[in-house]
Amino acid sequence: MYKKIIKPILFLFDPEKVHYFTFSLVGLLSKIPFVPNLFRSLYQLNDHRLERKLFGLTFKNPVGLAAGFDKNAILYNELANFGFGFIEIGTVTPKAQDGNPKKRLFRLKEDSGIINRMGFNNKGLKAVIQQLKKNKHQIIIGGNIGKNTQTSPENYTADYLVCFKELHPFVDYFVLNVSCPNVGSHAKLNDKDYLLSLIKACQKLNNEQKIQKPMLLKIAPDLNNHQLDEIIELVAETKIDGVIASNTSTSRENLKTSKSQLEKIGFGGLSGKPIMPQSTRVIKYLAENSNKAFPIIGVGGIHSENDALEKLNAGADLVQLYTGFIYEGPSLIKRINKAILKQL
Repeated sequence: MYKKIIKPILFLFDPEKVHYFTFSLVGLLSKIPFVPNLFRSLYQLNDHRLERKLFGLTFKNPVGLAAGFDKNAILYNELANFGFGFIEIGTVTPKAQDGNPKKRLFRLKEDSGIINRMGFNNKGLKAVIQQLKKNKHQIIIGGNIGKNTQTSPENYTADYLVCFKELHPFVDYFVLNVSCPNVGSHAKLNDKDYLLSLIKACQKLNNEQKIQKPMLLKIAPDLNNHQLDEIIELVAETKIDGVIASNTSTSRENLKTSKSQLEKIGFGGLSGKPIMPQSTRVIKYLAENSNKAFPIIGVGGIHSENDALEKLNAGADLVQLYTGFIYEGPSLIKRINKAILKQL
């Protein structure tokens, strides 16, 4: 029903407007007494064999929702009804910001992809915390944190630390987002020495809390082998809890979308089917060359059960959906979990 009726209608309209419309619709429908139960019966698959224990947390299944979908933690309770094993909110920055000028979200229908240059648009830390206070504790919540666009390089770490400290009581794990291509002056975030100091600063703050929260690093799919070796070294040196591979890509190779259309769209991060091979390559390289020394969450181009299994077989412990959720609909989550059970 979703792919044959709902998606074709939604795809007639501006992607960002559709996102907010569907958000409002799911929120509204979820207020109707029987609807949440209906969603759960349609989309959830509860089986203890799907459980995954990682960095001190028990995930009820290995299929999560990636950051960027519920930036402001508005709909995570409702989205939990669709069968996800965990939901990552954000990216959250200390101050609210509008992000980049519109139009900034583009569908590549021929490629089953999306290009976005949202630029960390979010309502800011205080607004997100107010939403997280409504947590019904039905699902694991990750907090994806970043810096404000206007923050000067010498204050990058301070932005991450304030987010880390304030969100700490409200999320189950943290993600340091250092790989988004859509925020200004982020070159420093790709520097190994800076990443080392950032991770250690966050770990110091984490160790000062009564309960320590797992912390992961989100990396780009465009890293070469030397850069991936540096990530492996960084994880070994800092003992950070894991890696999310991967963020969106700046590459435009092997796309069916015309060059003129891509030039018209301009810069932004590419997600969806086109980055599936890149992100899986990164997962496989990290897993093999570290001797699977740390957990990996695989994300990027998962549009089918086989895509998810490929990520898991490459070395991912969990997977996340974003663009595939938009293109394939909520039934994809249950289908992936069924496929995982069949492999057991």
